[in-house]
Amino acid sequence: MFAAVGGFLLDLSLAIALLAGLSLLGVAAVGFAQGLRGIDSAQIALDPLLLVVVSLVATAISALFVYYFRRNANPVERAESWRALWHRSSWGWIAFALIACSGYSAVVSAFAQEMGIDITPTNQVLGEIIRTHPRSLLIFAVLIAPAYEELLFRRVLFGRLWAAGRPWLGVALSSAAFALVHEPPGLGVSSGWGMLLLWSVYALMGALFAWIYRRTGSLWTAYLAHAGNNLIACLALLA
Repeated sequence: MFAAVGGFLLDLSLAIALLAGLSLLGVAAVGFAQGLRGIDSAQIALDPLLLVVVSLVATAISALFVYYFRRNANPVERAESWRALWHRSSWGWIAFALIACSGYSAVVSAFAQEMGIDITPTNQVLGEIIRTHPRSLLIFAVLIAPAYEELLFRRVLFGRLWAAGRPWLGVALSSAAFALVHEPPGLGVSSGWGMLLLWSVYALMGALFAWIYRRTGSLWTAYLAHAGNNLIACLALLA
């Protein structure tokens, strides 16, 4: 078990280090490009859309690197995962995850509103960008982002402990990592009880996606549930 937990922490540390480094490089590259266009350094302002793209690209590269070099699926595993997706029960689990995620998010939102707690998620800043660039952001948020997040959090992190015979520990640790990466302590918009409530929402999502991955044997089910949840969130932001 200790070896599996050590591998989990190494995988997560690699992903976070790559994400931080690539994000800084991306922001620096955008600023350098603006400087080449003759914009004075004091007047350089990074386009929010460019920052979102830099963040998404950095996260994708980090996740793919850890996946391919730490826990790459072989052709047999990929074929089995694809076949398992088409079992009738797999689609039932996808629907269950979507209903549970949406229902819990609605309950938390209602509770926070009743108690006067601010639970503004960090990704709320995407609302205006989605309204001005809906097609591009929907492609990233609904189709692309869930793919690399599932590879990292479910296939690599949860899967490592699942393969070691500790699936429930894998659910707990990967879900906690999923929540903390989406709402980093001290960097998010909310704080205090609001941050705790947001962590609970993301942790539940991570746990459900890990559970249906294990229950169906197909990472595709977790991906589709994740994509569907992001679609619902994006439509809410558009509204």
